[in-house]
Amino acid sequence: MTVWDDLVGQDKVSAVLDGAARDADALVTAAAADQPPPEASRMTHAWLFTGPPGAGRNQAARAFAAALQCVSPDRALGGTPGCGFCDGCHTALLGTHADVSAIAAVGSEILVRDMRDTVRKSYTAPANGRWQIILVEDAERLNEKSANAVLKAVEEPAPRTVWLLCAPSIEDVLPTIRSRCRHLNLRTPSVEAVADMLVRRDGIEPEAAMAAARATQGHADRARRLATDPAARERRAAVLRLPQCLDEVGACLRAAQELVDAAAEDAKQLAEEMDGRETEELKAALGAAQGGRLPRGTAGAVKDLEEMQKRRRTRTQRDSLDVALGDLTGFYRDVLALQLGSRVAIANGDTQDALDRLARGSTPESTLRRIEAIAACRDALDRNVAPLLAVEAMTMALRAG
Repeated sequence: MTVWDDLVGQDKVSAVLDGAARDADALVTAAAADQPPPEASRMTHAWLFTGPPGAGRNQAARAFAAALQCVSPDRALGGTPGCGFCDGCHTALLGTHADVSAIAAVGSEILVRDMRDTVRKSYTAPANGRWQIILVEDAERLNEKSANAVLKAVEEPAPRTVWLLCAPSIEDVLPTIRSRCRHLNLRTPSVEAVADMLVRRDGIEPEAAMAAARATQGHADRARRLATDPAARERRAAVLRLPQCLDEVGACLRAAQELVDAAAEDAKQLAEEMDGRETEELKAALGAAQGGRLPRGTAGAVKDLEEMQKRRRTRTQRDSLDVALGDLTGFYRDVLALQLGSRVAIANGDTQDALDRLARGSTPESTLRRIEAIAACRDALDRNVAPLLAVEAMTMALRAG
């Protein structure tokens, strides 16, 4: 299985990246043999991957990084870089390759201090790989200072450094940065392609795979989680019961509180898994004995870690809320399709009775207002409005219709 097999429904993008990886391999081979580089090359030093949620931006960038680091001996015989099995591919895909650095937003922004060491590393030669690769998973979250640091590095790249930036759309990245990148736009994979992936790779029954793919509207990661995690299915079911419980003001406020509490519990579970381990690892790196006191002058490092963990918990809670709001949007989109007699496939077929009741008991205009209320809640969360206030306003608007 090659690294390109992870890209669901992205055949054109896979072909472009495969060609670039071949040319990159030729560049490295020519340099090692002290020969002139090929006259024409599809390889460049900076790439921008865009596409809607679930399209696989980060997976495409990670697969390309693996292909660039591929050390399979088959390459010398004309094989394609990106075998998926060699040490270079395996460690790049897992995120443990020494010459592949991945940066993701911990909170709402990628701060310049988060980028400083990475930018510095981008000017160094690869330690044991073929390229020095910098993967920025949330390029839209670069703030002004961190974006300027990236711009300088992209403007004056080291010879063997490749920048891979991922963002929802090209407009989310500074014009000065995107003008120096080769742009690849990924599309949402079809429901059929996602279902086929779940059957082939995860062994999911075809009927369950199709239901998960349809419920998530082609979002591959969420479809896999829904198909394999009973807790995820229960959370989705609870969210889809919400529109049927908004008959009075008190019920709206309770529903909002339950939604926010569920998101907070998700963040807490992640924190319990990661925070303690990170803290112990940092203390050990700073020289503290097991259960002992920290050496003098190291308290600031622990405080920085605690601040980062707090930012991550906040973002995790809001990401969990965003998944719930996406499920609600899909529910009302199905209601609207029934009201308009559309032939669009129903995403939430397991709630057909509730969809039929709401479709008969309301108008298309009220359904559209409800969809707009969910979008307004998402915008409010993006502007750092307190989650409970934003969700309470949404549930009241859903009740009013």
